Amino acid sequence: MLNLTPFLLFDGNCAEAMAFYHSCLGGELTLTRLRDTPMKDTVVTEHHDKVVYAHLQSRAMEFSATDWMHATRNWTQGNTVALYVTSDALSDLREIFDKLSVGADHDLLDELQDLPFGTYGHLADRFGVHWFFRGDNS
Repeated sequence: MLNLTPFLLFDGNCAEAMAFYHSCLGGELTLTRLRDTPMKDTVVTEHHDKVVYAHLQSRAMEFSATDWMHATRNWTQGNTVALYVTSDALSDLREIFDKLSVGADHDLLDELQDLPFGTYGHLADRFGVHWFFRGDNS
């Protein structure tokens, strides 16, 4: 199944922000910190408390979030909201990724790749909208 979800990026305060939204909206909050993933051994310990994935499902609304951890790109207000495309079918992700990549900023393009948490990719399309992609790597 293919899904599109709003995606928020935070500068180290994702857990605090998502706890606040949870207190306002209720529902079910899921938080995964870097220290709880196999990726922790590849990242400096200062980042281990950062959130790699957060998801809030409340009634008919849902959104996901993470703390900014890109090695070469900087977090700035304005590049903190994106669209998050998820699917259990890599072919669905590939088709949408390839179409959105036309005219995309190549400096802001992370090709679809398998990581410990699943397939991942990112791009900023020709209009400057950021898109994140995630799929199961099963």
